[in-house]
Amino acid sequence: MNRPANHAGTGAAIPRISARDLLDPARPGHDRALAALRAGAEEAGFLTLHDTPFSAREALGLIDCYRAFFRLPEAEKRRIDMARTGANRGWGAPGSEQVDPEANPDYKQVFDCGYELPAGDPMAERGLSVYAPNLWPAAPAGFAGTVRAYYGRATAFSRQILSALAGVVGQDPGYFADRFDRPMALLRGNYYPARPAWATARDFGIAPHTDYGCLTLLATDGQPGLEVRSRAGEWIPVSAPPGEFIVNFGEMFEMWTAGRVRATPHRVIGGAEERISVPLFFNPNHDTNVAPPGSDRPILAGDHLARRFDETYLHLKAGA
Repeated sequence: MNRPANHAGTGAAIPRISARDLLDPARPGHDRALAALRAGAEEAGFLTLHDTPFSAREALGLIDCYRAFFRLPEAEKRRIDMARTGANRGWGAPGSEQVDPEANPDYKQVFDCGYELPAGDPMAERGLSVYAPNLWPAAPAGFAGTVRAYYGRATAFSRQILSALAGVVGQDPGYFADRFDRPMALLRGNYYPARPAWATARDFGIAPHTDYGCLTLLATDGQPGLEVRSRAGEWIPVSAPPGEFIVNFGEMFEMWTAGRVRATPHRVIGGAEERISVPLFFNPNHDTNVAPPGSDRPILAGDHLARRFDETYLHLKAGA
């Protein structure tokens, strides 16, 4: 069943879509799901997916894995602190990101990992930060295996969603395939503690922003916290239980489709309870031209992403 979940984005309802209906043309609800996908992409900039290939138990297992990492002593997490690198792999301490220059650095913690280039891949020789080696902690036991396994399944699922989106933007279902065979796909674990007593109006778990890339597939522990800005400027809560996903679209996709797909601002202020979310930022190959159709000036996806990372991560901002 595809029905509105909340109201946000452009003032339109955020669709709640059955992933099975969306991805299986033989199902009776397929056409309705496609129409809802179009509304989510072109009007709200957000949607939620249920009937996904991921069970609530699997999602909570992943969340618990990240929780165990974030509860490690700081000295252990510092061993893989991304602030010592020229990229965004490993642990990011509270205050390591500033997504809104008008706000204070975000008080959340993060763990980032990304696409691992196979041995001998020519892209590896270019030393691109968006394909930097991953940094894995020694504890908790099984952390790297659990996260890698989810990364593989989540990127495969995102490819299926993109195939459906191709029709929405007027392309054939295989349009994105060779543009995402080395995806700059970044998987993040976000740890939002309870909102600190010292927090001011300029302090956020993550400040208002739009995502930088194409498609974000967000799993959460079910705790509320995410808010999406409407056209009227109101902040509307959006949530999904474990096993379901919140999907939104980023600046790169909006640019690539000449504004047809919307990147909608969102934020997390933080509340009385801690919250863990796991977004997969699914972005194309580095050399993909994401300029608007008909543009005579190419824009490489990797250049756009690297520039936005340099503006956000404090250790990269200092280097830039």
